[in-house]
Amino acid sequence: MFFASPNIKASIQQKHEEFDKEAIPHMDILYNYALRLTGNPEDASDLLQETFLKAYRFWDKFEKGTNCRAWLFRIMRNSYINRYRKAVKTPEHINYDEIKEFYNTIREQSTDSNDLSERLFGQLLDDQVAAALTDLPEEFRTVVILCDIENFTYEEAADFVDCPIGTIRSRLHRGRKLLRDRLFKYAHERGFSVNE
Repeated sequence: MFFASPNIKASIQQKHEEFDKEAIPHMDILYNYALRLTGNPEDASDLLQETFLKAYRFWDKFEKGTNCRAWLFRIMRNSYINRYRKAVKTPEHINYDEIKEFYNTIREQSTDSNDLSERLFGQLLDDQVAAALTDLPEEFRTVVILCDIENFTYEEAADFVDCPIGTIRSRLHRGRKLLRDRLFKYAHERGFSVNE
């Protein structure tokens, strides 16, 4: 049987406390971002769990006093990119007829009103707005989500995507313009004041 020395126990306890204090408060905002990346609550939860496991494992690499939220977002982004690359290298064979049959069987079932994430995020963005956001090129979509939805500062977004602040401002401007062009008619139909 292995018994840890008091010094090791104290070190582990300190790591737990620091991680709980610095990283855990960002869990909700990271889940929201994971949900936007994956488009699926289960995949978002998996990505969130993977992010926090990696963050805990490499907690000794985190520089105390720096931006923990940006560090966690970078871990999440890298994990997502690695998953995407892996999926591209080993695509699954999908039988379209099975998917079509499955879709037809579940299409008419009602959504579980007790699903917390559905209640919280289901009405957050109208379908057209969410689709317009999803259709943005990745470099613009990421910056718009970080700055306009998650309220990151330009500095935090620059740190997250690892580029200069000027690039963030440019991408944000272009991303907003693309969204405006795609949502102009939508906004006008819903009575929002729009200028051409």
